[in-house]
Amino acid sequence: MAAVFPTVREVLALDPVRHGAPRVVAGDEGLDRPVRWVHVAEVPDIATLLGGGELVLTTGIGLPGDDAGLRAFIGDLADVGVSGLVVELGRRYVSGVPRVMAAAAERRGLPLVELRRATPFVRITEAVHALIVDAQLTELRATEEIHQRFNDLSVEGADAAEVIRQAAELSGCPVVLENLSRQVLGYDPAGESAELLLDGWEQHSRRIRPAGRTAYDRDSGWLVTTVGARGQDWGRLLLRWPASGDVPSARAVEPTTGPPTRLTILIERAASTLALGRLIRRDAEGLERQIHRTLLTALLDHSRPVDEVGLRAKALGVVLDRRHLVGVMVRHRVDDPAGEVGPEAGQARLRDLSEAVGQALREAKLTALTSAVDDNSVGALLALPDPAAEDRALSAFAGALRRVRLDAGTGRASTAGVDPARGADPAAVIVAAGSCVGSLREARRSLVEARQIAEAARNDRRDLPIFRLPHVGLAGLLHLLRDEPRLQTFVERELGALLEYDARHPREQLLDTLRAYLEQGRNKSAGAAVAHLSRPAFYERLARIARILNVDLDSVEATLSLHVALLALEAVRAP
Repeated sequence: MAAVFPTVREVLALDPVRHGAPRVVAGDEGLDRPVRWVHVAEVPDIATLLGGGELVLTTGIGLPGDDAGLRAFIGDLADVGVSGLVVELGRRYVSGVPRVMAAAAERRGLPLVELRRATPFVRITEAVHALIVDAQLTELRATEEIHQRFNDLSVEGADAAEVIRQAAELSGCPVVLENLSRQVLGYDPAGESAELLLDGWEQHSRRIRPAGRTAYDRDSGWLVTTVGARGQDWGRLLLRWPASGDVPSARAVEPTTGPPTRLTILIERAASTLALGRLIRRDAEGLERQIHRTLLTALLDHSRPVDEVGLRAKALGVVLDRRHLVGVMVRHRVDDPAGEVGPEAGQARLRDLSEAVGQALREAKLTALTSAVDDNSVGALLALPDPAAEDRALSAFAGALRRVRLDAGTGRASTAGVDPARGADPAAVIVAAGSCVGSLREARRSLVEARQIAEAARNDRRDLPIFRLPHVGLAGLLHLLRDEPRLQTFVERELGALLEYDARHPREQLLDTLRAYLEQGRNKSAGAAVAHLSRPAFYERLARIARILNVDLDSVEATLSLHVALLALEAVRAP
């Protein structure tokens, strides 16, 4: 794209100016300054009426006659930022402009041009102003193209790489997208060396400090705008437009000006397209997750007809009809690892787990409904083509989840083990699967079973990739039944008297003595060692327990009932 305003060099190439036989006598390094307007002046104090960027035409008849006055005249023009001074010879100056004027212009870098042949100034002003108007129309059309191009990209949902490529193509300049940590997310060198562009980028970027949300940093030559929406900024988009001397004259700008307005419009439109695209993708993903959660919840609590769930899932791209379905639940082994996790931290932890489950399903190429189903668990309903694929699919999912969580640094593994000396690993998760069912109407049974298995497996000391119903054993079964009033009644009938005794004698805690005895297979010597008691003291406590409970602790049937009651008590007390 061409600049909006022509340069002094371009003005000198116009036919009406060439007719005057122009000759540059000073300040040729400023010939690439843009000409905003042409102004004819014959008074020495014209500088007070100018705003900068004008090309001043004069015959010199009103200029000062002394050297000091000429120096002041040139200095005033340079201070106000005019693009150049054109003097027609013949009326005031015949053979050439005064040397003092040329020397002053050279010192200030102000282009000073002689017209050695008489030329009507009106022709020059008409030609230059027509050029400016044409350039402004070109700029307007370019701006319209920018708006249209980025509107199309927004509608098409173009990715960041395509937006950056289009920005570089429209501007002809290198474009870089970075995050708030100054890491490059994407770039297009616009034909230049990518290696040179990105070499030492972070250090270079931190020196780019524009004054404003969108601004030009003259020292570095980068036009910068912030990328973000809804008050959440997440990056910067940068376009390189160096000052004069750093690039060819076709793209050079005078240090007193910045990049063309269209480039500011371009970079802001590109940034808004990037921000909108990110919001759309995030919101679309969020909406999809909401629908997944709605459908899974509907299956669990019967809030919607099963046929409607199947229809909506199919519209979402998850076919559940005529598929073999397996409910899966993934949860952290420890709900609150530090004892201090608040609502926000807990939600973030669950959200991370939900994202990991979704990514693992994608990597394993499995079709499933998936979302968080409560404050602690992420559920998935796998849709398999045939029952033979069940074990293979679950193994692929567990392996993918392990890799995803390792890559994300959220845990040592997806199902991290348990150190008996220190308790459960706070980063560990449990993956539990229900039974495979043949219809959507049975899906709730598989999901509920998976949830119950996941709950029961929290106290399991094994490190299994997938927990299934056979893995949870008696302790798991009791955990599944912990809310059953009849189980709670059984616990009270078997152990109630001993629990009441311990409540009155907190220093003795006979329940721990009974547990040590039963867990050691009724081996009294081993039980005494585990309880850190002498054998006489341990025997005396066992006798006291037998009297309190009115049972024979040598009876296999009685001790079996007590052991089941202890396991049930642990299940009932478990959070």
